[in-house]
Amino acid sequence: MSSPSVHLRPARPDDAEAVARLHADSWRRHYRGAYADAFLDGDVVADRRSVWAERLGSVPAHGVTLLAEAVAEAVAEAEGGSGLVGFVHVVLDDDGHWGSLVDNLHVTNDMKGTGVGRTLLTRAAEIVRERASGPALYLWVQEQNTAARGFYRAMGGRDVEVLPIAPPGGVPEWLNGSPRKLRIAWDDAGAVGTRAR
Repeated sequence: MSSPSVHLRPARPDDAEAVARLHADSWRRHYRGAYADAFLDGDVVADRRSVWAERLGSVPAHGVTLLAEAVAEAVAEAEGGSGLVGFVHVVLDDDGHWGSLVDNLHVTNDMKGTGVGRTLLTRAAEIVRERASGPALYLWVQEQNTAARGFYRAMGGRDVEVLPIAPPGGVPEWLNGSPRKLRIAWDDAGAVGTRAR
């Protein structure tokens, strides 16, 4: 796939619905097996809408949410049209040792492999270097999400820790078995995009 024309912008409160829908779709595609079908097939959109309405409705001192919108040239010129194809949410200075947290990075299924995720993660790393008190960056990824793990490794991240996944919403029945998550870290956000050695 060729790389799309992508415009990045800060998320606004009125973006909560679109972000929640993309987040829920991503969970349904990639968290099946770790999260219970009853949770994923239920109203996971409402669950995510609640989270994003709260996040985007306040002005967090240490949180940044960026949207990636694919812009079709003809539509953009005529109508200013665009569409959400991905987003990233970063919590600056989240952890004294590990640094800033990429809490969410999701791309629409049809845009995987086009460079949207790379663009979002690279910009998130730049924001960390510009605004955080230290350069370190980390994220959590589900152990079963091998495609995402491969992407983060290709972006220079290294696996540093494995922990059990907490149940979504704190409801134990919404987990299947004992799934695990991996902490992937960069000592310096400036190294994002360089292959781990």
